[in-house]
Amino acid sequence: MACNSCTTDSGGQPKGCKNNGTCGTDSCNKLTVFDWLANMSLPSGEKPFDWVEVRFKNGRKEYYKNIENLTLSIGDVVATQASSGHDIGMVTLTGELVRVQMKRKSISETPDELLKIYRKASQKDIDIWSDARDREEPMKVKARQFAIDLKLEMKISDIEFQGDASKATFYYTAEDRVDFRELIKVFAREFKTRIEMKQVGFRQEAARLGGIGSCGRELCCSTWLTDFRSVSTSAARYQQLSLNPQKLAGQCGKLKCCLNYELDTYLDALKSFPKTEIKLQTEKGTAVCQKTDIFKGHMWYAYEGEWMNWHKITTDQANEIIGLNKKNQKVSSLEEYASELINDSKNEFENAVGQDSLTRFDSPKQNHKRKNKRNNKNRRKPQNAKNNAK
Repeated sequence: MACNSCTTDSGGQPKGCKNNGTCGTDSCNKLTVFDWLANMSLPSGEKPFDWVEVRFKNGRKEYYKNIENLTLSIGDVVATQASSGHDIGMVTLTGELVRVQMKRKSISETPDELLKIYRKASQKDIDIWSDARDREEPMKVKARQFAIDLKLEMKISDIEFQGDASKATFYYTAEDRVDFRELIKVFAREFKTRIEMKQVGFRQEAARLGGIGSCGRELCCSTWLTDFRSVSTSAARYQQLSLNPQKLAGQCGKLKCCLNYELDTYLDALKSFPKTEIKLQTEKGTAVCQKTDIFKGHMWYAYEGEWMNWHKITTDQANEIIGLNKKNQKVSSLEEYASELINDSKNEFENAVGQDSLTRFDSPKQNHKRKNKRNNKNRRKPQNAKNNAK
């Protein structure tokens, strides 16, 4: 999605509004909720919900109470209460949908410490905020160099200034605990502002920074995913994926969150499958499972000692053989079950325009024999004409 003020540059390249996150239409921000109740009026006598959702840098959202009864709409820049001073954010949601979001995130409407909105931001507030945002990127480069000089095992991933430029929050990732007391002194002396260090996980870092995944789309964690569930390698095993860390890991270095999306469907399908470690006892020998096809409901077994010859049977047939084995009965062989399977019909398409030919664009080769015969005929014609003239 792009906001209304985004345009295209020469050559059709996206130009962008370049508002550094202060886009008025709020369409190019991350984790934006569509207000489908905006055009619906409240019943008579009902007061609108007095809580407002405010978005800050990189999808960070907080909920504030509109005590002053300000007339706010989506896209308004407001000054909000902070621990010291004030912060500047953008209104992303108002009305009854804020109540739904707060309930989904388990945020109480009567908290111990009530955060409120002071006012709509003035032009002076926006100028100070924009200047602070412009300082963040060069500060991040220096901060990373300071951490390297102090030999700290940490990575400064992002910096966020408070709206009044009185405090800077440094987000960092680290494998273990880090003693950054000396680093804070260096930061305070160099940047001359209050410093707050906040450690985030690798998934949260990827969500803040954003990016493009291997699927070609924006990262789920930076667009719509807010709850990070643990992902284990068993999710890949159930879906019969190759345990390749380079393919299963996302930009955060952890297992991809999308491995959990279809896991429940695979688990439901596997309920009808017998366990792969159960061996089939036949009169011909003991068969061991080699492969399963969850989509078609087929299983491949091979006799011990004949590992190259696989026999395909259905899950119902495998369960039937296992049931007979529990009654101390054996089937004659797997071949009688495998022969009952109906071969899948394959659609054969005619090659009408030669789309399967790899040499269809090559120039046709000339037949040298025909060319030589044609040259010999041309040579004989003048001699015959001379003879006729005599």
